[in-house]
Amino acid sequence: MSNTPNFIAELVRAANETERLTAVEVTRMLDRAIATVQELREQAGITPIVGRDALIYVQTVSAGSDRVPREEWHHGLLHAAEMIRDLHIVVDSGTRINITARRP
Repeated sequence: MSNTPNFIAELVRAANETERLTAVEVTRMLDRAIATVQELREQAGITPIVGRDALIYVQTVSAGSDRVPREEWHHGLLHAAEMIRDLHIVVDSGTRINITARRP
């Protein structure tokens, strides 16, 4: 996981240079980010709550990168970078998280 900070920087750079990217490149980066988030969540013991997963937005932008505006690429890439950064901090600290859904 030592490449995680480099990947975060790569996502932020890409978010700030969307005019240089193609839809295929955005999809590849976001798909890699999705896999990274899922791996980090597993390491931290986090199970997402169905229907309330923040990763859904990133997955939506990835799946529709050829149809959404570049502004969505920007937001999707930054959102992915933020999630990875936060999860990396949690995993690096050795913290385990147990999330339970509250009933309304």
